[in-house]
Amino acid sequence: MSRRALTLLLAGFLVLALGVVGAFRPVPYVVLSPGPTENTIGEVDKKPVISIKGRQTYPTAGALSLVTVAYQGGPAAQIDLLTALRGWIDPTVAVVPQETIFAPDRDPKEVEEENTVEMTNSQDSATAAALNELKIPYNMVVTVVSTEKGKPADGKLQKDDVINAVDGKPATDVDVVGDAVKARKPGQSVVFNVTRGKDKLDVTLHTVAGPQGQTLVGVLMKADYKFPFDVDINVGDVGGPSAGLMFSLGIYDKLTPGELTGGKKIAGTGTIEPSGEVGPIGGIAQKMVGAKEAGATIFLTPADNCAEAMKGVPDGLRLVKADTLHDAVLSLDALRTGKGNVPACEAG
Repeated sequence: MSRRALTLLLAGFLVLALGVVGAFRPVPYVVLSPGPTENTIGEVDKKPVISIKGRQTYPTAGALSLVTVAYQGGPAAQIDLLTALRGWIDPTVAVVPQETIFAPDRDPKEVEEENTVEMTNSQDSATAAALNELKIPYNMVVTVVSTEKGKPADGKLQKDDVINAVDGKPATDVDVVGDAVKARKPGQSVVFNVTRGKDKLDVTLHTVAGPQGQTLVGVLMKADYKFPFDVDINVGDVGGPSAGLMFSLGIYDKLTPGELTGGKKIAGTGTIEPSGEVGPIGGIAQKMVGAKEAGATIFLTPADNCAEAMKGVPDGLRLVKADTLHDAVLSLDALRTGKGNVPACEAG
């Protein structure tokens, strides 16, 4: 073998070796793919997803399925370049920068705790929304779950403090408290009126800027509801708030005579407020694919996600726009009976 041929062979081998090594190097990206679906009026591990005690319930049929997004990657388990490349090729998944899912200055354990609290809040908000739709009264208070170390609330607000008001505005829900803080500029003060044990206290905090420039004090809150009967939701490891709409519909269906679905397989997504307002979510493309794979033919879509959803809706999946829980109930009634308006998503 000539010297030139040997040099080319060695160079080619070196390039190949570097390529192989590079393919398995960790990269700061996260792969999002269709996750599992759960029928909110069905069962998980032989247990009802939604259990109601202390109130009459009615038989259900069909499916009202929540949809999820699975992810690979993150600070604790970064994916390699080869996995990212496979994701970029697959049209059913998305590859996004790691910081869009995990804020660079946040502890992953804190993010996991927030996701757990968000899921609990979502379940309670879903129950509240269903009861509001049915005109069933209940009580609610906003409580402190934890404070973030080094932030203004650290050492001043305590776990289980009941937040009565912020700057004199009644704390009617968690978002009201959050919005009151965000309305201040970083460095301005905000006054929390709280009940701690038997005492009522005014706690003054000086706000700071968060990583995205938002104003915060570093407090994690939840809404503690006192419902007139027990509603238990069992979904295993599913986290985050995006299943709220489907939880509400499942609870509503169980508490009302007749079958809301008409026997159809319906899936959907969207956050839910106690008022019944449906909010946007992330990963809509992957959630639609998961819904179609689960056999759904109808997909309830938050109004703010409609334009994005229309760009990649799977064949055979009908998108129905849902602004509120009330709208979603009316749409399902119309689909079941063939009477009434069914608002469709439109391309942006």
